[in-house]
Amino acid sequence: MPSFFYAIFHPLRTLNLWLDNDPNASVLEVLYLLTVFSAFGIWLVFDRYQKARNNAVPFRHNAPDAADPRWESLKIRNANLKSHLTERDLLPHHIMGSREYITCYDPANSLHIKTVIADNEREIQGKILRAKNAQASWAETTFSQRRRVMRSLLKWLVANQQECARVACRDTGKTLIDAAFGEILATCSKLEWLINHGERALRTETRYSNLMMSYKKSQVVYEPMGVVSAIVSWNYPLHNAWSPIIAAIFAGNAIVLKCSEHVVWSTDWFVGAIHKALEACGHDADIVQTVCCWPDQAEALIKSNLIKHITFIGSEEVGRKVAIAATEHLTPVCLELGGKDPAIILPDTDLQKWASVWMRGIFQNAGQNCVGLERLIVHSEQYDELYEILKERVKKLRVGSVLAPSREGYINTVDFGCMISNDRFDVLENLIFEAHEAGAQMEVGGKRYLHNTCDGNAYFGATVLGDVDPRARIAQTELFAPIALLIRYDNIEEAIAIANGTRYGLGASVFGPHQDLCLEVARELECGMVSINDFGVFYLNQDLPFGGTKASGYGRFGESIQFL
Repeated sequence: MPSFFYAIFHPLRTLNLWLDNDPNASVLEVLYLLTVFSAFGIWLVFDRYQKARNNAVPFRHNAPDAADPRWESLKIRNANLKSHLTERDLLPHHIMGSREYITCYDPANSLHIKTVIADNEREIQGKILRAKNAQASWAETTFSQRRRVMRSLLKWLVANQQECARVACRDTGKTLIDAAFGEILATCSKLEWLINHGERALRTETRYSNLMMSYKKSQVVYEPMGVVSAIVSWNYPLHNAWSPIIAAIFAGNAIVLKCSEHVVWSTDWFVGAIHKALEACGHDADIVQTVCCWPDQAEALIKSNLIKHITFIGSEEVGRKVAIAATEHLTPVCLELGGKDPAIILPDTDLQKWASVWMRGIFQNAGQNCVGLERLIVHSEQYDELYEILKERVKKLRVGSVLAPSREGYINTVDFGCMISNDRFDVLENLIFEAHEAGAQMEVGGKRYLHNTCDGNAYFGATVLGDVDPRARIAQTELFAPIALLIRYDNIEEAIAIANGTRYGLGASVFGPHQDLCLEVARELECGMVSINDFGVFYLNQDLPFGGTKASGYGRFGESIQFL
């Protein structure tokens, strides 16, 4: 240590001697000192230059008026996407001939937000062409330039997370905590991964060869595909829009996003932030296009010969139609479809310890979660205790809208929001009635919920259904609703058979006091991903591939080749 300080401070002593004209002064040591200072100055200049080129670029994208909880609007009777056909006041002042429209509304309060014109085939083709023209120059950008866009988006999202959460709540009726977990946290995690590891996943790779080819070099070079497409669901409008967009543009592609007609208003605003970020960083925002149309017009996007890859998130029924339509030009498709995710609860599990995790897994986003827990498979000896725990907790859930005015202020204390619409309520009630008639136990929920202060018509009561037959229709059908199904088992082999006994295979969970046994059971499950003593955590680790098997689709998100 003394020698270290001597090396640092000795030149200063020599400089002092040199200034005093002392004959013991050394010119070399003074040069050493000057060299150190010069090197430090050069480093400061270089560091400032790098920050100027790579730091996030600030931009403004103001929150829409409707995101304010105090915002007021016309209340729609029996609100739905086609309310403009029965209430002409919802149409824009200038009606465009025979064009089709989509009514945007708050499902929790039935407030009219906006009525938009649905894109037709000609407009969709025009958006694809604009994306193609813009992609040529974007493909030449460096990873540093693309990272700067990602940093700008991440900084904006963190700074505006409250506004983003409220926009998502207004368009879907979810709670702020659901928006924080499903929209903000997941999207920030994806942006952070791209910034830190995206280039590593896409850089040219040198592959091993054999002795005969040892004098040659074999490489895999990743190149942009061109224009890709994503057709995404409505349950997480921010995350489901941004996730495929940032993956596509980081790989050098342009993208045309077809959002669900249920979340046109919020998706348009969320994608607008990406446009602002691209423009602030000096790039053409046309590389990201948004299509807003009814399902029957989506084929113009799917069958376009300019689209080189399609990502689809949605139901199995629609996913099959997308896959068939994509065969016209042999367009590769990544499908993330339905799920019936089980949670196997092994014997002697501490039920109180994990009850909150199960409540979140079942009722997060009012059950409208692709990897939500739809079946709790519990040992017979612990069934009664678990049923009572869930029943009592569900009874205490506070239902409503976080954006409805309240006496305490403008943010309500709400545990549980509404669903996206009431379109499936008849089906859900029939499935529950059928199971109850067959002997299933039910003391809470089971039907649509009429809220006494919120005027929305999309509330469904949180439901606990026990002693469900694993072969029953309700245990085989994806519910995508706030319904907990409890299924008994007597031995672990039976639990595994029940878990694997549906047509789906997206995610799963295994809970138990012994991790080794949990891992053994997890290896026997027919699905794409399994969490041990948790729910859905594989979605937050962006280094893991995400996707399912069987009728839950094929292909994986989170793989570097997805958009290449």
